[in-house]
Amino acid sequence: MTYVVGYGPRNDDRSALELAFQFARSHPETVVAVSVVPQGWGTPLAGGVDREYEEWAAGEGQRSAELAVADFSHHPGLDAEAVWITGRSVPAALIDEATARDAALIVVGSAEEAEPGRVRLTSKTDRLVHSSPLPVAIAPRNYRTTSRVTRVTVGFRDDDASWSLLDRVAALARASAARMRVVTFLVNPARRPVTTDISHAQTQVIDVWAAQAVAAQADAVAHLRSLGFADEEVEHGISAAPDWGSAVASVGWADGDILVVGSSSTHRLAQVFLGSSASKILRNVPVPVVVVPGAGV
Repeated sequence: MTYVVGYGPRNDDRSALELAFQFARSHPETVVAVSVVPQGWGTPLAGGVDREYEEWAAGEGQRSAELAVADFSHHPGLDAEAVWITGRSVPAALIDEATARDAALIVVGSAEEAEPGRVRLTSKTDRLVHSSPLPVAIAPRNYRTTSRVTRVTVGFRDDDASWSLLDRVAALARASAARMRVVTFLVNPARRPVTTDISHAQTQVIDVWAAQAVAAQADAVAHLRSLGFADEEVEHGISAAPDWGSAVASVGWADGDILVVGSSSTHRLAQVFLGSSASKILRNVPVPVVVVPGAGV
């Protein structure tokens, strides 16, 4: 098994490699940096032009692999290799390579325009996330760490998808010897200051919602204990706020944290589809995010 990293020929940010090596420190597997370079036309009409293009692409791939090897020096003692492949679609090529190598994860970085410490998808990684049959880990921009994965946070809503995700995250945490944290985000617009029958009804709904969340969290913690987690290995809480930024920030984050969100399959051609909640969490979280296919949030 491996951790396959999307490593661009012109990459100026080694965040994806940093995250892959963090996983490798937690659960040792080989980190494979994969650079995808353009594929030639492969037609008789292309002739010498196609050969020249292929030679240029091969040079780009070789230089990218050499850069990746240089980046490996920041993480001595961990198994790693760098390869380059050709492909007409970077996401499709990465998925094929990851499948062939029995990868546990595909790891990518954030867009260049992302704020430092924030996760943002590029057009290519967006297509990857929405088509990958494997979990996709996304590193924040300029991500650096020497920690292993110490705590895995999962967003929990007490529906079938959340329970499925909880079991898969528990397995990930077990493999990494990490603690579990179960968080339920309750996001509501600020209540109007005027007392009306409508606002009173809204208050009652919110109170019921919160009570249900407390009960669901207790069930989730009990389930994790039944899987062998000790009390000190499980954290849980409810984050209520008027907006997603405040809700995500208020739970507190530290070096060694990762967040796992689920996705749902709404089309036979899309194994991964980020729901509205997952997308909003992803835009606001300051730690790496792992998107798991087939467990919608």
